[in-house]
Amino acid sequence: MDDRYGTDVLAAGWRDRAAKPVARVAAERDLVVEVAGDGFCGAVMGVRSGIVELEDRHGRRRQFPLGGGFLVDGAAVVLTLPAPKAPSGRARTASGSFAAPDSRARVARASRIWVEGRHDAELVEKVWGADLRAEGVVVEYLQGVDLLDQALADDPPSAERRYGVLVDHLVPGSKESRLADAVARGPHGAHVRIVGHPYIDVWQCVVPRAVGIAGWPEVPRGIEFKVGVCRALGWPADDQADLARAWQRILASVHSYRDLQPTLLGRVEELIDFVTA
Repeated sequence: MDDRYGTDVLAAGWRDRAAKPVARVAAERDLVVEVAGDGFCGAVMGVRSGIVELEDRHGRRRQFPLGGGFLVDGAAVVLTLPAPKAPSGRARTASGSFAAPDSRARVARASRIWVEGRHDAELVEKVWGADLRAEGVVVEYLQGVDLLDQALADDPPSAERRYGVLVDHLVPGSKESRLADAVARGPHGAHVRIVGHPYIDVWQCVVPRAVGIAGWPEVPRGIEFKVGVCRALGWPADDQADLARAWQRILASVHSYRDLQPTLLGRVEELIDFVTA
């Protein structure tokens, strides 16, 4: 017999039966999303490790966990991880190069690329790592361009063992440019290529848009650059651990060559060509 009065309204689950289901939407790139909690509205730039990155119309970027709390066209949605797309054509590396068909690393060459510090090495690895492994090129850091002369004396270059050197702040009249000129005129000049970017530190080689800032702050003379940057941006800068966390935050914002300044891109490509010639 049909129950003309319906089921027991006090039975478990009665609230769920009345609730309207929330649509699940894949966080595809360029999807425009509003954050219900604070009204931030932006286009999806990418999803990484369960975090979706949004960019608003002013170029500001923020990151949020995937899941509920979002609106699309005014309707509540649950953002989900996009389905992996089948590659169309040849795959590319983070540097924009075509990926080598054999993913195994090549035996290391005698030639090397030297950079000034750990941050430089980590940035080069993140964007060009796949290319360098395919070519068998090792990146080492000098802990300062002042040690370049000693490094060359300890292990002299040759036609079979070339060195490409990437330095910060390579501009006319700088200490770095004087050291580069001296090496070029010296006995090792034929087998060493020194190039650089114009910025004080490799942090500035990351485009501000990728980090979610309007621009890199000007740091007055007498203040250590990284400390000054962190303080100007409102990031902790009390000790080396704070600076390390700041760098990891910057490095995490780099996904491909598009997040780096062209002045760095061309120089690294030049060094790779030089040591693999």
